[in-house]
Amino acid sequence: MGGGHGHGGAERHSLRGDHRSLRVVLGLLAAVLVATVLGVVLLWPDGSGRVASAGAVSQAGVATQRFPAEVQAVAEGPCSYSVTENPQNCRTVVVVPGAGPNAHSPVTLPEFNLEQTGYVPDPAPGDRIVVGYEPSTEFYFYADQDRRTTLWVLAGVFAVFVLILGRFRGLRALVSMAITGIVLVAFVAPAILDGHEPLLVAVVAASVIAFAGFYLTHGFTPTTTIALTGTLASLALTLGISAVFFRAARFTGLATEEGTILSFVSEGIDLSSLLLAGAMIGALGALDDVTVTQAATVAELRRSNPAMRVPQLVAAGIRVGRAHIASTINTLLLAYVGASMPLLLLFAVSDQSWGMVANSELIAVEIARTLCGSMGLVAAVPLTTALAAALGAGSGARAAREGEAPESTGGGESSASPDRDRPPSWDDFAPREDFDF
Repeated sequence: MGGGHGHGGAERHSLRGDHRSLRVVLGLLAAVLVATVLGVVLLWPDGSGRVASAGAVSQAGVATQRFPAEVQAVAEGPCSYSVTENPQNCRTVVVVPGAGPNAHSPVTLPEFNLEQTGYVPDPAPGDRIVVGYEPSTEFYFYADQDRRTTLWVLAGVFAVFVLILGRFRGLRALVSMAITGIVLVAFVAPAILDGHEPLLVAVVAASVIAFAGFYLTHGFTPTTTIALTGTLASLALTLGISAVFFRAARFTGLATEEGTILSFVSEGIDLSSLLLAGAMIGALGALDDVTVTQAATVAELRRSNPAMRVPQLVAAGIRVGRAHIASTINTLLLAYVGASMPLLLLFAVSDQSWGMVANSELIAVEIARTLCGSMGLVAAVPLTTALAAALGAGSGARAAREGEAPESTGGGESSASPDRDRPPSWDDFAPREDFDF
C-alpha cells in the first residue's frame, strides 16, 4: 500500500497474519468461544423452572396481577368506618382498568386513610396508574404509578443522544446493550430458575456478553481482541478473589426481602452462589471501560513511536491507567452506595457502631462486591497494558528496522499527519473507526 496509509496498513496486516503472539491469543479466545457456545447449549433453559416458580408464587400469594388503569374520580371525606368519637378522613379513588376482568368498567379502590403516617397516594383524574388484582377475592388495590410512557420517552432520548454523538459506533453500542438485556432476561434468569448453578450460568452469560459487546461495538480489530482478552483474564481473577472472600464471609443471600421470597418459591437455587454471580456480572461492565482504554492507549503510543519497546510501552500505559483506575474505583463505590441510600440513612440513625453496621449482610455484600470488583479493575490495567505492549511493540520495532518512516517525530513535521494544520471539525471528536494497531 502506498501513500500515507502504508505504514498503518502494513502493521495491521502483520499483526493479523504474521504476529505469532496474536495468533496464540486468538487461539485461546477461540477455545473460550467454543466453551461458551457449548455452555449456552447445555444450560439453555426449557422453561420448566420458571413455570414451577410462577405456580409457587401464585400459591403463596406473593405476586398479584397488575393492570394499567386511568383515574376517573377522586373524592375526600369521612371514612366508611369513621365514628364521632374518632373521626377519620379518607380519600376514595375510582379507576377504569385497561385490562383484566373489569376492563373499561369503573372500579372503586379501597379508601386511603389521610390520618395515617407515611405515603398516601394522591392521584388526580386522568392520571395513569397501575392497580393490583387478587383473583381469589376479586380485590383491586392501588399498586404504583404508570411510568411506562416516561421510560419509553427517556429511552428514546437516550438513543438519539447516543446516535448523535456516537454515530454508527453509537448504533452498534445500542445493539450491544440490547443483546446484553436479552441474554440476562432470556438466558440467565430462566436457566437459574431451571436449577442450573447460578455462578456457572453467570460465567457463560458474561462470556457471551463480552464477545458480542466488544466485537459488535469496537469491531474485529487487534485492539478489540486485546481488550477482550484482558477483560476475560481480569474477570477470572475477580471471580477467584470474590469466591474466596464471599465463602469466608458466609453470605446467605437471605438478607433481602427478594432473597427470602426466592428461597420459598424456588428452593433449588443456591442464594450464596447467586450473590457471587451478580457480583461477576456487575464487574464486567466496569472492566470493559478499563481494558478498551488501556489497549487504545498503548496502540496510540506505539503509533506515535513505532520503535518503543515493551518495557517503555508498559510503563507509559500504566501511568495513564493509574489515573483512570482511581476514578473508576470511586465510580464503582458511588454506584453501589447510591443504590442503597435509604438503607444507609436507616443504619446512620441506628444505635450501632459502624463496625456492626458493616457486619450486616446487606452492607457487607456491597462492601465485598466493591472491593473484589475493584481489585479486578486494578489488575486489568497491567494485564491489558502488558498484553497490548507485547503484541504492539514487536511489529513497531520490526517496522522501524525495515526502514519505514515513523508516524511522528520529536518536534518536526510528520508525513503521517498531513492535516495537522487543518482547522478542527466535528469529525475530530467522533469515534475513530480506524483506531487500530
